Amino acid sequence: MAEDLVLLDLWASPFGMRVRIALAEKGLEYESREEDLSNKSSLLLKMNPVHKQIPVLIHKGRPVCESLIIVQYIDEVWSHNSPLLPSDPYERANARFWADYVDKKIYSTSRQVCLATGEVQEEAKKQLIECFKLLEGELGEKTYFGGENFGLVDVALIPLYSWFYALETSANFSIAEECPRLVAWAKRCILRKSVSKSLPDQYKVYDYLLELKKKLLQSH
Repeated sequence: MAEDLVLLDLWASPFGMRVRIALAEKGLEYESREEDLSNKSSLLLKMNPVHKQIPVLIHKGRPVCESLIIVQYIDEVWSHNSPLLPSDPYERANARFWADYVDKKIYSTSRQVCLATGEVQEEAKKQLIECFKLLEGELGEKTYFGGENFGLVDVALIPLYSWFYALETSANFSIAEECPRLVAWAKRCILRKSVSKSLPDQYKVYDYLLELKKKLLQSH
């Protein structure tokens, strides 16, 4: 029931994309509400008074916040199809570990690559490539991070693919050259309808980044 599910979102947010992918994997209908983060809606402030950030999933009037928590909530509530977490407790813990790693390391470093300049940007780029290589090691020869099954770690990381062009153009490097296995994995993920319909165009994201940089310069 779409009226039971409302997603407070922002089209370019990789964290919002995670939730969209999870909802699509489960075949759920929902109402999407685009937020303007420079002028947050009263609904967003009411539903996420702690962080005041998107995404927020409102299920039957009750909010669930933080993208990885939302994805796991979706997986638990609609457990009957396309499980995103393995049933084995150890494998489940491992998936949560790597999803947390993506959250804590990849996105903060990517932000610096996109927005910083000079030595700070160079250092961030070096760090990001090292993190990517570590993830490539974890992926190994598997189809997805969870083996044959598309799961939590894939959902956590794949939204960054829509930011690859912005990252490469901002810091002048090639992710495909540095981490070919990771790019091959991303291309496999994109073949899934849940992913392809949830990720925006890379060039559109780059234009968004340019606008963001302009606003940041003006505010300083």
